Amino acid sequence: MTDRQKTVVHVMRHGEVHNPEGILYGRRPDFHLSDRGRAQAEAVAGWLAERDVVYVVASPLERAQETAAPIAARHGLAVDTDPELIESTNVFEGQRVSPGDGALRDPRNWWHLRNPKTPSWGEPYAHIAARMSAALDRARTQGAGHEAVCVSHQLPVETLRRAMLAKPLHHFPTRRMCNLASVTSFYFHDDELVGWGYSELAGR
Repeated sequence: MTDRQKTVVHVMRHGEVHNPEGILYGRRPDFHLSDRGRAQAEAVAGWLAERDVVYVVASPLERAQETAAPIAARHGLAVDTDPELIESTNVFEGQRVSPGDGALRDPRNWWHLRNPKTPSWGEPYAHIAARMSAALDRARTQGAGHEAVCVSHQLPVETLRRAMLAKPLHHFPTRRMCNLASVTSFYFHDDELVGWGYSELAGR
């Protein structure tokens, strides 16, 4: 019996974003990492520098590309782009949605909250899980026998983890295991998931 090929895919959430107006920026362009976000990206890049990373890929949004850049640079790689790692859509994009203020105080918006299991305010969890699983599989193939890094966004990463672990996709946004610049790692033998881990390598 031959040894099975071991591959690790690290799926990272981007670092902190410069967002002084506190809006839900979603897929909007021109939202870049803050100084703290750049430091977070560098911290994770430092940790991954000793790993066997052969492939780095990111969402097309600037904050993900900027997070991936120092990781790729440490390994002499270019950052590939996978559009399916992008942030989820949300009807509240461009608005303030903090508890107690903004769009959620307007009764005209309450209709969008009618079905949290889908969810009714944005891209269905099932769609997110399907595209993120496909992106993960592509990264696993590219990094076969080594390690790969994907940089994405909070909700897509959380949904992917839930899908990979066969857990319900719907959840409370406040209970996501996906802080800024966190890394969720998936361990494979050939194409079989054999383990996973979660790290906050840049602190909170």
